[in-house]
Amino acid sequence: MSAACFNANRYINPYFYYICKIMYTRVKETLIEWAEEYNDPKYFQEDPIIFPTQFARKLEAGQASLADVEIAALLSAHLAWGRRAMIVRDCTRMFDEMCWRPYDYVITGEYRNENASLHRTIKWSEFAAICTRMQKIYSEKGSLEGLTDQEIRTQIFGQKEDRKAPNKKISMMRRWMVRDDGKVDLGLWKSSDKKELILPLDVHVYDQATALGLTSRRQKDIVTAREITEAFKEIWPDDPCKGDFALFGYGVTHQQ
Repeated sequence: MSAACFNANRYINPYFYYICKIMYTRVKETLIEWAEEYNDPKYFQEDPIIFPTQFARKLEAGQASLADVEIAALLSAHLAWGRRAMIVRDCTRMFDEMCWRPYDYVITGEYRNENASLHRTIKWSEFAAICTRMQKIYSEKGSLEGLTDQEIRTQIFGQKEDRKAPNKKISMMRRWMVRDDGKVDLGLWKSSDKKELILPLDVHVYDQATALGLTSRRQKDIVTAREITEAFKEIWPDDPCKGDFALFGYGVTHQQ
């Protein structure tokens, strides 16, 4: 329940405003508790973020480049749909193919290109096409950080431009690369501002946000993703995507 819920009614029905304010305060306090508790690596040991995290550690040790981390984040996020165990399994297969040297693999131009499945409906041929496009991006720009969501959609994933799409995978990668609290996310993109991040929106996040009263929209689009993000800005104005961990906490505590 966002602050707008009760502010819009405070002059219409004072009692309703009072009840809404109590409900909002309780929801807010619970969200803060969940975000603090679940923003912890122990809950993400079987999550696709483990792959860019591995390369981030290698970067810190001088054994990898920032490009290695970027590529690992982009590709891991691209495969991040379905059961987490399956995602981790298939990401491992993908990085085995790359000999755990993502940037070198992309730059060589020699990719596994076949119609066999890499992950669910994603085939190795799609993986090869993404690597080909990334090779061009790195030769021209040297980094993925400056790309817009639409540029990543069209110039890397090879998808059509879609101004309504929530771009969950791209938002997830950005959260990993930009948020810098030193816990789960990596904070390696220093030119980006975490205040500008948009919550990664998928069906599960949408259902959780709806249950908590963070949105009443029916469309699972970029407008809804921004609306939920704005609701979280009322709690974390400088770091709205911290709310992603609160929704994760909701999912953990409301498992059926």
